[in-house]
Amino acid sequence: MEPQKADQLAAPQAVGNAGAVAEEKVADVIDGKAIAAQLRKEIGQGVESLKAETGKVPGLAVVLVGSRKDSQTYVRSKKKACVEVGIKSFDADLPEDVSEDELLKIVTDFNANPEVHGILIQLPLPSHINEQRILSAVSVEKDVDGFHPVNVGTLAMQQRDPLFVACTPAGCIELLQRTGVQIAGKYAVVLGRSKTVGMPAALLLQKLNATVTVVHSRTPNPAEHTRRADIVIAAIGKAEFVKADWLKPGAVVIDVGINAVDDPSDKRGYRLVGDVDYKEARKVAGAITPVPGGVGPMTIAVLLQNTLKSAKRTLQASSSS
Repeated sequence: MEPQKADQLAAPQAVGNAGAVAEEKVADVIDGKAIAAQLRKEIGQGVESLKAETGKVPGLAVVLVGSRKDSQTYVRSKKKACVEVGIKSFDADLPEDVSEDELLKIVTDFNANPEVHGILIQLPLPSHINEQRILSAVSVEKDVDGFHPVNVGTLAMQQRDPLFVACTPAGCIELLQRTGVQIAGKYAVVLGRSKTVGMPAALLLQKLNATVTVVHSRTPNPAEHTRRADIVIAAIGKAEFVKADWLKPGAVVIDVGINAVDDPSDKRGYRLVGDVDYKEARKVAGAITPVPGGVGPMTIAVLLQNTLKSAKRTLQASSSS
């Protein structure tokens, strides 16, 4: 497949003394919305092919506990995306005070349902529920979010691939690959070591033969590492923490962060920014993802991709037996 071309924004112009026009170079913008749209189109075609072959479509179960606005918004986006590509959605919207045993029963039922090929537990869960126990209860074969301990552990093993990888880090790699960024032999720095993004992103980069450093809250002078990096993935949850002078000229920057900062000029009273100072970083980086519109759309697209992958494995095996 032809790599997506990153958008080039119009660069400011300066006129020299002799009247010659000089352009200030700015980084290419890696358009996550456009790349995710292309991926969803491919998934939709895959769903149609599977339906023609087996008479069935993939099914995704989404379990939401409580009424957090951010979780509700994200779940609505996932359901809308399922409709767009032809994936059947199974919903379990549960009250905040649902018991752990009740939640486990619902997960067990989805595990046993042959029409469900993927199960997503919307995080975070309420504090009275053991999150790891719930995630471990999801069938490994239906763990399309990539959080089951078996899938997480297999990612760290040499010469073995997990059934599924967590969607956000997988989306980061997809962005790099679809924009033609060479990973093998490059020096990559991942800021953040979370189990959902930082750790799996570092492992994926290693599998693709990058040399990887993970920078975290106890790393002295993190800029020492990022200034040498060809690829930077920022996932620390701190607004505009990574400054332009942290970056090597021409580096590729994937900004996973999404942070709300006060902005009286915005009708919402805030605006969303990443973990990287985007405006200044564009003057140094070679390519960069915006926030919003970068990594976010890819997370949902990869979730759909994983669900299709699970359905194909199950349904094609059934039809051939």
